[in-house]
Amino acid sequence: MQFLHNVPAPAKLNLFLHITGRRADGYHLLQSVFMLIDWWDVLHFDRRDDGQLLREDLGTPLPALDLSLKAAHALKQASGCSHGAKIRVQKNLPSEAGLGGGSSDAATTLLALNRLWGLNWPLSRLLPLGAALGADVPFFLGGRNAWVQGIGEQLQSIALPPARFVVLKPQQGLATARIFQDPLLVRNTQPATMPNFAAQPYAFGRNDLQAVAQRLCPEVSQAIDWLENQGLQARMTGSGSAVFAKLEPSTVLTHPPDGWTWRICSNLEAHPLHRWVSCDD
Repeated sequence: MQFLHNVPAPAKLNLFLHITGRRADGYHLLQSVFMLIDWWDVLHFDRRDDGQLLREDLGTPLPALDLSLKAAHALKQASGCSHGAKIRVQKNLPSEAGLGGGSSDAATTLLALNRLWGLNWPLSRLLPLGAALGADVPFFLGGRNAWVQGIGEQLQSIALPPARFVVLKPQQGLATARIFQDPLLVRNTQPATMPNFAAQPYAFGRNDLQAVAQRLCPEVSQAIDWLENQGLQARMTGSGSAVFAKLEPSTVLTHPPDGWTWRICSNLEAHPLHRWVSCDD
């Protein structure tokens, strides 16, 4: 196998996000449901036999060492593989949005190079590499919508009813670290239960990061107001600044403000690459 082209790296939405505590080492304890949606970056992988790892940006410029390239280096070092790769990235997902774009790119890179290089590692060997790259990477490797706990490392697959959503990203973004470091962040939400969530999956709970984000980034409030003026129930995903709302069949949307990124999405039952890796050793 010499190449893998048009490989998707889907986004996720946090249907809710509760901060239930904080560990002594500073990591926050959370509960959330991560849901995959059909909006994705597209990556292309060409195998190189000289061992080099290169990246080409097919649109929005990325940092010199983005998560996809970091993932490639991590897998090459861990496996001792002599092959290299050229990675071309079509960045469709907005950055600093809470959609998990960078983490998804990293997971797709691990899955694709595991296949392209003929490593055939099981999921259990890829997960530690993913966790070292970022808290959301194991979710994208796991390939299923998930109930998430701990610091993001405890994942339990769940089924969600099909639905459509509008996702809206204002021009301004938000850095995750800035949100979690804020002294006014609520960190003592009572733990939720899966049965309570299952009773109303698209209206359950809240995003505990949202109040801080709205104070730091007024455009988050403007985006929520815009969706609510369309008759929708809106909330922020992740650490923002993107917000989303479930669409009803009768919903008719006007065009959002110029410069904002938006898309109507459906949720996914599974990651498009979930069959690319074995769950068995």
